[in-house]
Amino acid sequence: MQQQKTHKENKQPRISARHLADYMAATETKRRAIVRDCKYHRIARVIQHDEAKLSISKFLRSDNSDISPLLASASSLRNRICDGDFERDLCDHNADYIERFAKIAATVELPAAQILVPGASPALLVRGVRVTIELACRLQRVTRTNKVRTGAIMLRYAKGEILDVAVAEWQSAFLFGYLTHASPQIEADPEQKLCLTLDAYSGVCHPAPGNSVQRFNNMEAACESISERWPNISPPPNAIL
Repeated sequence: MQQQKTHKENKQPRISARHLADYMAATETKRRAIVRDCKYHRIARVIQHDEAKLSISKFLRSDNSDISPLLASASSLRNRICDGDFERDLCDHNADYIERFAKIAATVELPAAQILVPGASPALLVRGVRVTIELACRLQRVTRTNKVRTGAIMLRYAKGEILDVAVAEWQSAFLFGYLTHASPQIEADPEQKLCLTLDAYSGVCHPAPGNSVQRFNNMEAACESISERWPNISPPPNAIL
């Protein structure tokens, strides 16, 4: 009898912006594990927070501090009829995410800017590695000299855990670089303080640091290394391909 596959191999180098930030802040041992898991994707279904992110994105764009819509979304997920245990867990995890954000929503401090729909977020090819990104919102402001400045918000959430500052700064630095390289506009330049990683557990916003250009250069070098190593990365122990 043929054994059921446990992993799917990604032939071409790819990583998410989130995992790239984790990679940059990690030890060498952890880095190897991150890249291995990006190459060999588990086939088993994984809990995703798509509905929670959508609810929070709508809240951030609403210009209304009333958390009732958030609580209503969480309640709807709690009461949804599910076909099995996985679907039940999926709804409950998304509800947990929303309820936690609702508790800290009043503490979130965003810069003065328009908060817009995220729109399309195409992957960015960085030194041979396809880096995917997921934006919750886009930001835009006009300076006193009528220049347009842009940015975006990315969400991070881990139940019971405050996002590590080092990871957040790497992620925001990548976001700044992403907006610079993926959607260059003559009259609308990215601004570091508008490129934010929002920890949905603690409510802390982490803007891109002042050395974001240097950090993005370091991430480019890291991606080049990942691309070179990709063909020789071995699958996890006991993986069935």
